[in-house]
Amino acid sequence: MSLDRIDIAILEALQQDGRMPNAALAEKVGLSQSACSRRLDNLEKAGVIKGYHARLSNAALGHHMTVIVHISLSGQFEKTLSEFEGAVKRCPNVLSCHLISGEYDYILRISARDLEDYERIHKEWLTAMPHVTKINSSFALREVIDRTAIGIRPSMA
Repeated sequence: MSLDRIDIAILEALQQDGRMPNAALAEKVGLSQSACSRRLDNLEKAGVIKGYHARLSNAALGHHMTVIVHISLSGQFEKTLSEFEGAVKRCPNVLSCHLISGEYDYILRISARDLEDYERIHKEWLTAMPHVTKINSSFALREVIDRTAIGIRPSMA
């Protein structure tokens, strides 16, 4: 989908406030409410907007630890990857999972209450996942940045 300056303005505004009413969004980007609503529908149907959600504070919910986990599998056959990905999707503490190139096969970002909670996640989930041969865990000392908004450049149009 080709994005013009108005689409980009809509996306930037929604990244700042996903609950912005259509009337306020239309005014902000210089469109009528109906035109803005049509553009928004098109962006959603095209998959540019994947959804809307509340962003929760892990710390406020008692999850004070972020763990970055590198996983190696026994191979990269389609069945191996698929079985691992199915298992990782069921683990509620995994915030993100990416298939990567390099020494490891996957990188995970995990939220835990504390070290004991991570040990439980490691024992009950990570080591039980199919085809895992190596797990390397790093503990985040401090969060420097955690963006939810992507920079949208006009060159995308």
